[in-house]
Amino acid sequence: MIKVSILVPENSVMQAIADPQYCFNAVNQFLSMSGQEALFDVRLVGAKSEIKLNKGQYAIYPDFLIEEVESTDLVIIPALFGDMKTAIEANRSLIPWVKTQYKNGAEVASLCVGAFLLASTGLLDGKKCSTHWGFTNEFHEMFPSITIQDGSIVSEESGIYSSGGANSYWNLLLHLVEKYTNRETAIMAAKYFAIDIDRDNQSAFSMFKGQKEHKDELIMKAQEYIESLIEERISVDDLAARVALGRRSFERRFKQATRNSVLEYIQRVKIEAAKRSFEGSRKNITEVMFDVGYTDTKAFRSTFKKITGLTPLEYRNKYNKLSLA
Repeated sequence: MIKVSILVPENSVMQAIADPQYCFNAVNQFLSMSGQEALFDVRLVGAKSEIKLNKGQYAIYPDFLIEEVESTDLVIIPALFGDMKTAIEANRSLIPWVKTQYKNGAEVASLCVGAFLLASTGLLDGKKCSTHWGFTNEFHEMFPSITIQDGSIVSEESGIYSSGGANSYWNLLLHLVEKYTNRETAIMAAKYFAIDIDRDNQSAFSMFKGQKEHKDELIMKAQEYIESLIEERISVDDLAARVALGRRSFERRFKQATRNSVLEYIQRVKIEAAKRSFEGSRKNITEVMFDVGYTDTKAFRSTFKKITGLTPLEYRNKYNKLSLA
C-alpha cells in the first residue's frame, strides 16, 4: 500500500483537503472494480486533533497527529487561505515533519498556494515550482531562490511536485495517479472527475497586472508610460531617453525591478489589453491587433500564443459570448 498523508494545516482551503482524499479513494474503487487490490492508504494528518477552517465554520478531525506518523510515501500540502505569511506562521509546527518525511524517502506535493508552505521547508531552494499565477510576485519576493515556472500547471523535481492555481491541482493529482498506477487508470479518473488530463498550462487564465512592488521611481514611470500608450510602438531607446537613463542601465534596472525584459513587459501589457478586448467586444482579430500596436498578423498571433497558450481566435471563442447573443 502507498501511504498518502494529506496535511490539514491551519488557514487552509477545505476543498483542497477533500479533493485529494476523494481522488485517491476513488482510484482505490476503480482498482477494486477491475479485480485489483486497493493501492492507496489515505489519511488526514495534522498537528492538532481538531482544525477549524473558514473562521470556525468548519472543523476537520485528522486521522493521525504528525507525531503518530513515522513514515509515509506521499505528503500532500493543500492550498492555504488568506495572508500567506500569517498562514505559514500558523503552521510552523508542520515544517520539521515534512522535511523529515522527505529525508526519509517520501515524495511531497503542494496544491496551488500550498507552495508557500512547501517553500518554507527549504526543500524547494534552488529548484523550480508552480503556484497560482496571481501569487507569483509575492512568492518571488518571499522565496527568491526558487524558480517559478511561469504558466505551468505541474512542476516536478527530485520527488517534489507543485501545481498551478485553483482547480489546476486536479492535473497534479492525475499526474500522481498515473505515476503510481498507470495511464489507463489516470484516464479513467480524468473521465470520472471530468478533468482535461493533458492540460499543462494556466497562462490562458492569468491576468497581467505589472510588477509594481518595487521602489524604482524611474522604472515605475516607464511602466506607466508603456501602459498609457498601448496602441503605439514603443522602443527601448525611447523609454530610456524618457526617464533620462542610458539604454544599458535602463534595461538592467527594468529587469531587476519587474523581472521582465523591457520587450517582454511591453508584449505582456499589449497582449493583456488584447485579451480584455476579445472578452468584452465584438471587434475582430485584425481590429484588436491594430488597437494594441501590432501591424504584423503573424507576429501578433505568435506573441499572443506564447503568452496565453492559445491563438487569438481560440481565446476569443473561449471567452467571448457576445458574438453568440
